[in-house]
Amino acid sequence: MELTAATTIRKPGTDVYTFWRDLENLPTFMAHLEQVRVTGDRTSHWVADAPFGNDVQWDAEIVDEVPGEKIAWRSTGNADVPNAGTVWFVPAPDGASTEVHVLLTYDIPGGTIGKAVAKYFGEEPHQQLDDDLRRLKQVLETGEVIRSDGAPWGKRARKEFPQRPAQPLSDAELAKGADA
Repeated sequence: MELTAATTIRKPGTDVYTFWRDLENLPTFMAHLEQVRVTGDRTSHWVADAPFGNDVQWDAEIVDEVPGEKIAWRSTGNADVPNAGTVWFVPAPDGASTEVHVLLTYDIPGGTIGKAVAKYFGEEPHQQLDDDLRRLKQVLETGEVIRSDGAPWGKRARKEFPQRPAQPLSDAELAKGADA
């Protein structure tokens, strides 16, 4: 699977690049990342949530980097989810902001069936990446991820307020609604 997304952040490129390059910052805006631990100058260990309450882990290495402009990485060894990606930090036309462009490729466990099951349970990868970039923008522009009163705990809210596909009302619920 190949995903692309972009956002514009009202911060200088050096600030955005520096924040991203400190890989241990990534879980602050990437909803499914539990932890990124730097293991060397260009290597790291990642732990992420997966559907059905599982975790996936992998080691990664930075394979190409142009300070302030680009970071490219790939998983190494026997990754649970083989992946690679590149993020570019491009000056925005307004002269004060930075465009962040992400290209992410990975193998979804279970292939097409795994993708369909993940989507059924609300784990649509394209939307996740868009949401992650929106949270990155919030963190860099405001210093925090803005949360509504309905879900102030972020990732914890998924467990406490699980989503499920819409279903028709039962006869009892219909009768209750008619009485109101």
